[in-house]
Amino acid sequence: MGIVVLTMKASVIEMFLVLLVTGIQSNQEMTKKMKRPKFTVPQISCDVRAGKITNVEFIVKCPPGCQDPRYHVYGADVYASYSSVCGAAVHSGVLDNSGGKILVRKVAGQSGYKGSYSNGVQSLSLPRWRESFVVSEGKPQKGVTYPSSLTYSSSKSPAAKAGETARADQSPPVPGTAAQPVTVTQAPGTTAIEATHTTLPKPSPSAGSTASGLRPQPAGQRSKDLDLWSTTTYINSQNSPQANPGFVPKEELSTQSLEPASQGDPSCKVDLSFLIDGSSSIGKRRFRIQKQFLTDVAQTLDIGPAGPLMGVVQYGDNPATQFNLKTHMNSQDVKAAIEKISQRGGLSNAGRAISFVTKNFFSKFNGNRGGAPNVAVVMVDGWPTDKVEEASRLARESGVNIFFITIEGASENEKQYMLEPNFANKAVCRTNGFYSLTVQNWFSLHKTVQPLVKRVCDTDRLACSKTCLNSADIGFVIDGSSSVGTSNFRTVLQFVANLSREFEISDMDTRIGAMQYTYEQRLEFGFDEYSTKSDVLNAIKRVGYWSGGTSTGAAIHYALEQLFKKSKPNKRKLMILITDGRSYDDIRIPAMLAHHKGVITYAIGVAWAAQDELDIIATHPARDHAFFVDEFDNLYKVVPKVIQNICTEFNSQPRN
Repeated sequence: MGIVVLTMKASVIEMFLVLLVTGIQSNQEMTKKMKRPKFTVPQISCDVRAGKITNVEFIVKCPPGCQDPRYHVYGADVYASYSSVCGAAVHSGVLDNSGGKILVRKVAGQSGYKGSYSNGVQSLSLPRWRESFVVSEGKPQKGVTYPSSLTYSSSKSPAAKAGETARADQSPPVPGTAAQPVTVTQAPGTTAIEATHTTLPKPSPSAGSTASGLRPQPAGQRSKDLDLWSTTTYINSQNSPQANPGFVPKEELSTQSLEPASQGDPSCKVDLSFLIDGSSSIGKRRFRIQKQFLTDVAQTLDIGPAGPLMGVVQYGDNPATQFNLKTHMNSQDVKAAIEKISQRGGLSNAGRAISFVTKNFFSKFNGNRGGAPNVAVVMVDGWPTDKVEEASRLARESGVNIFFITIEGASENEKQYMLEPNFANKAVCRTNGFYSLTVQNWFSLHKTVQPLVKRVCDTDRLACSKTCLNSADIGFVIDGSSSVGTSNFRTVLQFVANLSREFEISDMDTRIGAMQYTYEQRLEFGFDEYSTKSDVLNAIKRVGYWSGGTSTGAAIHYALEQLFKKSKPNKRKLMILITDGRSYDDIRIPAMLAHHKGVITYAIGVAWAAQDELDIIATHPARDHAFFVDEFDNLYKVVPKVIQNICTEFNSQPRN
């Protein structure tokens, strides 16, 4: 009987516990439901660029009217983050001009973006950009939490007008992480990107591995300083540049001269970065010589806001900014900052340093002035332990002039240990000795000060900098129909020659190609045939008059296939079409195809040319790309207008 009672009591207790647990769970579920915030879609204006928003993935609502050409878009399908978010959504077809919700996801930067005309929006081409994004329908993905308010990289963001709180201390999260605002604490004088870069693991090549670019010491090799950094010196406190790449000591930021600061030499207005070798192989003594060289250069340059500005990046395993372009505004302060630089040690990864400078150093945040040429002087002890050719090519394509100073280069016996033979010539844009200096030994380095300063200040010869005159593949499409006539055809060729003369022509700079058309088409010469201005001008003179009908649509299609298919990926593609009459075939589809392929088209009409066709052929807006003259003898008047518009359009593109 007692056993039965105990069993019944146990059952009652068990039922009570089950009910209690169930109640608690039910309570928790109700609490969760009550606490779950309601998701509201943030609204943005048409002029908000994706790069201003630090969230990696988000849903936003766009207003009507974002099809307006004022809101610039760069690329197609994948857009540069300098683009209008809502403008890109209209271009991609996700939205129409009435607005609506879209899902935006950040992705990696691209090496190039092709412009196209789509859904009433003409997107522009861009050589490269640091970050991209894609847009899709504004439907939330399962399991993803989207922000109800956006985080901006600057308090001056356009969305701040709508009541959004912008935070200047935030940097864009790495694509692929949770779409939540992340606050990054960075060292003074460095960008958020630089701070992120410092988390990269240092390479640890195996001992004796020649493939990694380490320098074995064979018999007879030149003697190196043996006073390499000891472990206790190299591994310093957490507040040292060695422990924290990108760290800038506070005292460097506050170094100010009590004397009136010079405004600088206006005849040498350049933004200059020195990439100094801090590798272990250089030793303390040579490192001091290198610092003295920088000091002498700073003194010779006469640094100031109206003249040259100078910053320093030191590299070993990884690069770090010692001070940027805006940190110091006179030679005395720069010299004091150089004196405080400590050697980092490690390998000699110059290629990694060049990539770092291209992506991070020459930015507006770091003092880049935009109108001044960007110059990077890379100093190398012996040879780099990584490859520099590809990194240098990308730097040049971004408008950075690369100079190499090689001190105590490899002997014939040592060349077998080099990872990239003839690295300096592969890195610079000219192999004529202008961009590459070789110094026999460190004690002769001081003799290089004057030659280097003279070269970096010779802005007329800094041909690696991208300008509107040295960065395009230009294809001339010439009407050779019967209505033109022999005499007028020679006038057209003179017009082509006059335009070509305005450009800096070489294989590395602007390239010229030409074709002639009637009912049929003929390639006169391609982009890769002539690499000097004189050769191009002579080739133009040799073009013979064809005579026939006028099939302009077929000519545009032929130019895309035979001329621009061989254009270099990072060149701006310009088509300049000259015609004197209405086309016998349809020009709409070929013109649209040219726009879609990112070819910027200028249409020049003479005499009987139809204005409506010129407007269709020309890139939008037609008023900047279509020109008409009443007779052939007036073609020369168009030359300055075309050049001016080409340069205005080029200069309106954002710089990375």
